[in-house]
Amino acid sequence: MDDLFLREAIKSFLKEDLSQGDITSDAIFQTADVGGAVFIAKSPLICAGVEIAAQVFKTLNPAINCRSFANDGRQISVGDKLLEISGPVLDLLKAERVALNLCQRLCGIATLTSSYVNKVADLPVKIVDTRKTTPGLRRFEKYAVRVGGGHNHRFSLGDGVLIKDNHIAAAGSIGQAVKKVRAFAPHTLKIEVEAEDLSQVMEAVDCGVDIILLDNMSIHMLNDAVNIAKGQAILEASGGINLLNLRETAETGVDIISIGALTHSAPASDISMKML
Repeated sequence: MDDLFLREAIKSFLKEDLSQGDITSDAIFQTADVGGAVFIAKSPLICAGVEIAAQVFKTLNPAINCRSFANDGRQISVGDKLLEISGPVLDLLKAERVALNLCQRLCGIATLTSSYVNKVADLPVKIVDTRKTTPGLRRFEKYAVRVGGGHNHRFSLGDGVLIKDNHIAAAGSIGQAVKKVRAFAPHTLKIEVEAEDLSQVMEAVDCGVDIILLDNMSIHMLNDAVNIAKGQAILEASGGINLLNLRETAETGVDIISIGALTHSAPASDISMKML
């Protein structure tokens, strides 16, 4: 993750939490009071964002000492130590919630992503995220997806062309939308089209698009779509896919499975900070 982006993002998170100071800590402690604390895992998880959590403390006070005990991507057990910090108690407590929020969020996403990736690890398919992310946290959340073994879809609307149902409806047809995109977009961008039925799959193939998003299709329809378009475009299945139907979806032969739940529904991992 870009260091400049990371520093500026963390500053904004700290400003949000400290806009009116920390009335509780300021009332109890003096600037000369020093101490230490540890981050402890209270649930099994895939480690993600411990160094980011450490950077929260270092951003608030560069004099805080941080020691990480787990690299991103490592399987963590209950009771494992993730991070140890020491320095002014006031600053440890002021940075605690921001650091924990980020670490818990990213570990949760990495852990959920890993469960999806492991479910189809023996099949030639990629598990991919979406833009259904928390505003302001997209880069962090997409980083956690990669830590969990997944892959990233578009980071923004300008990353690639994705002609969706509303584009098609407003343009009149897939063909009309693709024609206008080709006249406007740089040749370096791939063109992806969303298809809701087999007739749209065939129209997308006829237009020579690079990727076809097979949206909310049944397993039977996915099989038919793969028979029609395999080898002519990258095929992405999306919509209504969960751990129960993931493997069946992957076995249809699609190339990519995109899952919004990786970021919008991942439960936060249970991690606590304990003063020493």
